[in-house]
Amino acid sequence: MNLFDLTGRTALITGSSKGIGFALARALGAAGARVVLNARDAQALATACEVLRGEGIQADAAAFDVTDADAVEAGVARVEGEVGAIDILVNNAGMQHRGPFAEFPIDAWHKITTTNIDSVFLVGRAVAQRMIPRGRGKIINICSVQSELGRPGIAPYAATKGAVKMLTKGMAIDLGKYGIQVNGLGPGYFKTELTQTLVADAAFTGWLNGRTPAGRWGEVQELGGAAIFLASEASSFVNGHILYVDGGITASL
Repeated sequence: MNLFDLTGRTALITGSSKGIGFALARALGAAGARVVLNARDAQALATACEVLRGEGIQADAAAFDVTDADAVEAGVARVEGEVGAIDILVNNAGMQHRGPFAEFPIDAWHKITTTNIDSVFLVGRAVAQRMIPRGRGKIINICSVQSELGRPGIAPYAATKGAVKMLTKGMAIDLGKYGIQVNGLGPGYFKTELTQTLVADAAFTGWLNGRTPAGRWGEVQELGGAAIFLASEASSFVNGHILYVDGGITASL
């Protein structure tokens, strides 16, 4: 079990004041890591950190905009200077905007691509530049089943998650020689604050339960084990892989 022990490691998780990001921070913290939560809302981060500290987890907050190159550089430098070297990065920040392709607003296209793709590039680059001299590091990019599969009304989102999948592979190729592993974690459909409307939609939930071999929505804590694996020495020879945690949905037509 020592392979999965994250004691002494520092993990930065973007978009982690709630939802999947918060669940991943909790899992890495429970495995021994000191976690640094990131979002733009400083108050939400403070609240999330207090919850984790109440569970005995070392948690710090780093409020900065992951789509702003200057803010990212300053934020990452501040974490490294005040908390410690970032051993683990989880690029989780992202958003969804639904709408028919032919009617999709141009401003929404730019916002979703900037949030979902640019943030991975910007934070990944800033952290990798610091990992390279140390000769080690773990980067986990949050992909999606939409990295492989489409659905009506989410063509731009699927495009961004397909891009994150290929960015993950490219990062793995370029950074592997420095002792850095870059992998993707691809959630299926999970119950979160952002999916509550879909969870409450009986027709959608019925469709999802029938479409997913596991026959149900995922619970966010079920992502924790995969995140710990990809963040730990247990995955020391795993690089450029996308690990789908989806109840089998990508395996079934």
